[in-house]
Amino acid sequence: MMSLPEIKQSLQKLADKKTAEVLQRFFKTGAGEYGEGDVFVGIKVPPLRKLAAEFQDQSLKTLQRLLKSKIHEERTLALMILVRQFARADENVRERIYDFYVAHTAFINNWDLVDGSAPYIVGPFLWKRDRSHLYVLAKSSSLWERRIAILSTFYFIRQNDFVDALKISELLLADEHDLIHKAVGWMLREIGKRDRAVEESFLKTRCRAMPRTMLRYAIERFPESHRRRYLLGSV
Repeated sequence: MMSLPEIKQSLQKLADKKTAEVLQRFFKTGAGEYGEGDVFVGIKVPPLRKLAAEFQDQSLKTLQRLLKSKIHEERTLALMILVRQFARADENVRERIYDFYVAHTAFINNWDLVDGSAPYIVGPFLWKRDRSHLYVLAKSSSLWERRIAILSTFYFIRQNDFVDALKISELLLADEHDLIHKAVGWMLREIGKRDRAVEESFLKTRCRAMPRTMLRYAIERFPESHRRRYLLGSV
């Protein structure tokens, strides 16, 4: 098990200033943008995954310190390690990881952090459990908690269980943020890949009211003529 300073040193060795500048722009870290204030040191995903495998036996105490870092890649690494630990853990350890995760959502604060963790920790943990907390998250004032709510249902969708994904999509139809529009549209598209009739049953009564980005994501795989009908509201 590596010490926290050793982990941070390993990350710094991979840092690249030019990559950091690109990532700062890509993840919208400017004033008033969704990632305002996030700090990147410039490490791409593949090397981070290698480090996650190397450091996968870290304690929750160490991961907490990484997750609370202002540096995006340190938070990313912490979540990658949590996902690895969850995948090979017994039920008791999985519960501790889940509890740790939901207690630290304030630090899971960009879309890549949510997307790389919620479907692999929250979703599988709640698969055969009460899912009411997802609805609490879906009504949160936090953009990232709302995204965690809908992305967690990706695990259910993969098991051909669409109920909560559709209910949470309904709750988020009037959401004002583009990142929620994209996430909901994405999950609806994933439902459609498995059961087009279920997706269309949802869309036909809501397509005129839902944000255009959400609709476009949802119908992305439809035939062109069918997609045009939805966009024109003539279904």
